[in-house]
Amino acid sequence: MTYSETIQYLYDRLPAFHQIGESAYKPGLENTIRLMEKLNNPHHQFRTIHIAGTNGKGSVSHLLAAVLHKSGYKVGLYTSPHLVDFRERIRVNGKMIEQQYVIDFVDQHQNLFVDIEPSFFEVTMAMAFDYFASCQVDVAVIEVGLGGRLDSTNIIKPDLSVITNISFDHVNFLGDSLAKIAFEKAGIIKADTPVVIGEALPETRVVFIKKALQENAPIHFAEEHYFTSIVKCLNAKMQVKINDNEEFIVGLYGNYQLKNIATVRTAIEQLKIIGYQISEDSIAHGFEEVITLTGLRGRWELMQQSPTVVCDTGHNEAGIKQVVEQLQFENFNNLRIVIGMVSDKDIRAVLKLLPPKAVYYFTQANIPRALPARDLQAKAMKFELYGNSYLSVKQSIEAALNDAVFDDFILIGGSNFVVGEALTCF
Repeated sequence: MTYSETIQYLYDRLPAFHQIGESAYKPGLENTIRLMEKLNNPHHQFRTIHIAGTNGKGSVSHLLAAVLHKSGYKVGLYTSPHLVDFRERIRVNGKMIEQQYVIDFVDQHQNLFVDIEPSFFEVTMAMAFDYFASCQVDVAVIEVGLGGRLDSTNIIKPDLSVITNISFDHVNFLGDSLAKIAFEKAGIIKADTPVVIGEALPETRVVFIKKALQENAPIHFAEEHYFTSIVKCLNAKMQVKINDNEEFIVGLYGNYQLKNIATVRTAIEQLKIIGYQISEDSIAHGFEEVITLTGLRGRWELMQQSPTVVCDTGHNEAGIKQVVEQLQFENFNNLRIVIGMVSDKDIRAVLKLLPPKAVYYFTQANIPRALPARDLQAKAMKFELYGNSYLSVKQSIEAALNDAVFDDFILIGGSNFVVGEALTCF
């Protein structure tokens, strides 16, 4: 098979949550354990850091990987979903897994897939761990797929666990209260292993403390260790002050990154305590060069200027709230929003947050889970959000650009998949 045929085989043969949603979700570790045993447990061959949370776990994972890379470690990075190329999910020192490795792994293990019937995510994770072992990485930063307690990645025994925050998402799987969701995320807390909490609310804090006590795990709340603020914005970067005695240039943009930066700084502090060699110079370079070092995309990403076009992957209530708050710091004439969502999200919770004083371009990504653009348009009208609908992301972006003048602002988002398709348009 060619690379494209191999990826298509994975989509056709294995249930993929990012494509079809709920029916692809396989909670529990049984399949993963069987897969790992057949592959001789490659995850036992390298150290790991485990990252969970509702929002921010991608940014935190990439920032940590960048700092560790600049510290001289050979670093694996496993994240999901991808935006453009499947191989974005699996990187070593920022470089994506080779196409040939993907082809060979799938070719060699097709009988295993038939026997175990794993999900797309389980196979992808198995491939990542196998690749990291073959590359002899020193440490791998592993992002949770969904939840934590029953997520496939929870077979690892990390040096450090990190939970960025808790908000409402995937409530049909994780629970309909913040405490229930926190319980699922807290499942990555391991015995005698330090855990960093990026942001805690009263109803989630008690859940984390209880689990940490049960596991004898030292727990650290980032907001008690570090306070971050923006000194000034530098195009697509920020100059950030930490605790009034440290300043760093961070290669990411947006006020919502401040809590992620505090979380990473706290995680670095704990890694140093357990023996990781990380210098201030490595932190500075890792923070500033995170995008070039890890390939992170879609986080308030500036695509062009005059008119300004920004893509952001915020896609749930908390993520959209952060995006809308960030808009308040931008200067523009007209605001134009290209938006598409998947059908299994809380659409109403997102729409009620969006600004009425904007022109909307309702669209849909090319995946089965996508909410039809006209349905999104109809739902939005109930919140006094008005605009036309378009059958493709490309068409909606072209329409927005055609309508815009040089000092307008075009925001593209609502879904990882909308952003992924948008990135190919620029």
